[in-house]
Amino acid sequence: MVWMERIDTLEAMIRSYDRVVVAFSGGVDSTYLAAVAYGALGNRAEAITGLSASVPEAERDEAIALAKQIGIRHRLIETHEMERPGYVENSPMRCFHCKDELYGLLGAIAAEANGAVVVDGTNADDVGDWRPGRKAAELHGVRSPLLETGFTKAEIREASLKLGLPTWDKPAMACLASRIPHGTPVTVGALDQVGAAEAVLRAVGMRQVRVRHHGEIARIETDAAGLELAMVAATRERIVGRLQSLGFRYVTLDLGGYRQGNMNAAGTEGDATVPTP
Repeated sequence: MVWMERIDTLEAMIRSYDRVVVAFSGGVDSTYLAAVAYGALGNRAEAITGLSASVPEAERDEAIALAKQIGIRHRLIETHEMERPGYVENSPMRCFHCKDELYGLLGAIAAEANGAVVVDGTNADDVGDWRPGRKAAELHGVRSPLLETGFTKAEIREASLKLGLPTWDKPAMACLASRIPHGTPVTVGALDQVGAAEAVLRAVGMRQVRVRHHGEIARIETDAAGLELAMVAATRERIVGRLQSLGFRYVTLDLGGYRQGNMNAAGTEGDATVPTP
């Protein structure tokens, strides 16, 4: 396996930083990075999870459990992207404002920790997607060891399995704000509504799922297994009843299935202007 040859390079890179602060969401990538960082640096590595209305409680709890399993020092911090007009207005640059908030806080923590380096879990597959958050990473000097050593998502999953990390087959996750179409303001109410709706769907057995928020309409995206579940009459009735009780008037199933990033901006680099600080 070619990627296994890069593990030594990855570990050496992390050791060269001496101290790291890992932007830790508890997803596949950041969990693997945190495990490697802890193996290379021990207590000179710290994982930090940002908390806000866009992070479901279940994800917070899972991040806590994962950090404990890995053994890495872990801290929860409050982020305040909802106080940023550029985030709330939900332009195609929304993710820049979110990451600018997070990386600014992590940078301050790293500076206090004897000049630690902030690292994130961006991987080689991410470069082809619309990710304005990368511009915030560049602005704050955040390093991406998995990207820099060429790890793909599939390779990270395989490496995670070998380390015994339970996230090796975890479905792709994203902040709840990604369910709201660009141009529609992000509100705490909408985020809570989406989070509760997705919890309902996971409770009936759907793993890879998104509830896209279109006002009164909940548009469900899920994978083939989830589509099959939704075709069971009793399950469908439960889903509709629960989502309507959350405030959605119409509950729809997108026959196109789950498509990662399908609500991302389709624009060009010319649209991705970094706001003036």
